[in-house]
Amino acid sequence: MVVLLVVIVVVVVAVVVVVVVVLVVIVVVVVAVVMVVVVVIVVVVLVVVVVVVVVVVVIVVVVAVVVVVVVVIVVVVVLIVVVVVVIVVVVVVVAVVVVVVMVIVVVVAVLVVVNSVALVRERTIPTERPPPVGEVSANFCG
Repeated sequence: MVVLLVVIVVVVVAVVVVVVVVLVVIVVVVVAVVMVVVVVIVVVVLVVVVVVVVVVVVIVVVVAVVVVVVVVIVVVVVLIVVVVVVIVVVVVVVAVVVVVVMVIVVVVAVLVVVNSVALVRERTIPTERPPPVGEVSANFCG
């Protein structure tokens, strides 16, 4: 009965761990997709700005393009660094959550086992002793 309880607790905790990990992975993927979309939108906007600047200021085309390209590269690099930092933070949080859940599982399992051992030690084992030699008893054939 205790073993069945331990198995049920371990299975329930394992299911919770799996659900938490799946949810965290979904959150990481959604955050990464949103960050990539933001980067693409920023790049498109910057490209449009570059085109407008080039059309309006034909005389300083070379200088304007160089400046805008450097700005675009810096912005893209910064956004990529932000995306990587967010992903790393989420992965670290997921790892910490998984470790905490696994520690809880181990503690619960150890407590269940310790409780089981304590219950077994508290039970008295019934013993029936045969009557002394020479005494006749109805319980023993002979």
